[in-house]
Amino acid sequence: MSGCTSLPRSGPDDGAIKSQATLHYTADKKKPLTDYVLIDLTENALTYFPFTRKKGLRDSFGATRKGPPELPLGVGDIVAVSLFESSAGGLFIPSEAGSRAGNFITLPNQTIDRDGTISVPYAGQINAVGQTPAEVQEVIERRLADRAIEPQAVITLVEKKSSQVSVLGDVNQPAKLEMNQAGESVLDMISRAGGISGPATETEITLQRSNTTATVAFKDLVDKPKENIFVYPGDVVYVSRERRTYLAFGASGLNGRIDFEESDLTLAEGVGKAGGLLDARADPGEVYLYRLVDPAILASMGFPVTAKSGAGFPTIIRANMRDPSTFFLAQQFPMLDKDIIYVSNADSVEVTKVLDIVNSVSGGVSGPVVDVAAGRTAGRLLKN
Repeated sequence: MSGCTSLPRSGPDDGAIKSQATLHYTADKKKPLTDYVLIDLTENALTYFPFTRKKGLRDSFGATRKGPPELPLGVGDIVAVSLFESSAGGLFIPSEAGSRAGNFITLPNQTIDRDGTISVPYAGQINAVGQTPAEVQEVIERRLADRAIEPQAVITLVEKKSSQVSVLGDVNQPAKLEMNQAGESVLDMISRAGGISGPATETEITLQRSNTTATVAFKDLVDKPKENIFVYPGDVVYVSRERRTYLAFGASGLNGRIDFEESDLTLAEGVGKAGGLLDARADPGEVYLYRLVDPAILASMGFPVTAKSGAGFPTIIRANMRDPSTFFLAQQFPMLDKDIIYVSNADSVEVTKVLDIVNSVSGGVSGPVVDVAAGRTAGRLLKN
């Protein structure tokens, strides 16, 4: 038997780990490690677990899809001022210039300073911030009316720097972008930033405006034009990839972490993505979904449970796939991020495992006595 210590092994066995532990906090085998609620998937239970939708951009920011915002002049904008007079000999056009088409001068480009003003000769400092070019023109003309010959002013916006929108996160070219005077939507700004860099079904768009923030799925932004609202100066568009996954264990065709790859995923689709139920192992009546559920939902179902603030209560949803009608319910039951699907083995599988062990021990010995002994051993082990 001493040779057994040299058998191949990937690490210490259970006995070595237990015997060499300095302290061992043991669990009470007669009690579950944590309390949980078990709910059978029925038509009534389904009503407590509907698909939920986040409040969209339109609901959060109002119907700003109706038209683009007005873009008044702001600090940092660069403007050109042209001054016209009806004839020569006035304030800006000397008399020796004679009569010529277009009696005007154009001042050097000016940047609206931090005080929000521009400077015009003989008109002084003109407040420009928050004004439209037409409003600034009117002020200049009024101040020059007594000094120039029928003055006319034209304000030309050379470069717009005060109406910027930041597009950040999972886009190909994050940047702070100048808004177009014609108005631009959320998708317009994302497009100018090179588009999203992740899968569309896993991408969420967050719009921040002043003290209001709202998030919408990229797919909803594309599929629902009303959600694609116009952006405003100072907005921040944040693009993020929200990878949603669930775990599959037990007698399913695929075990491990599985991506949703869809905006919405149902329990039936989740089981299907996990390879379905293994015909030789699975018990169709024992398909379970593990989830932390809002205690308020459980309380509305008649379960007086409590949980830590902000935490969900451990809940198991059992789906009996032996019942044909359960497939319709499973196709309506929404999966959530970090859910766990577990498919239990059929009882016959456990019997087969025990018989395989007994047969391996008995070796080549066969006969009625061995078969009876194997059956008794299997029954005893299953009871334990």
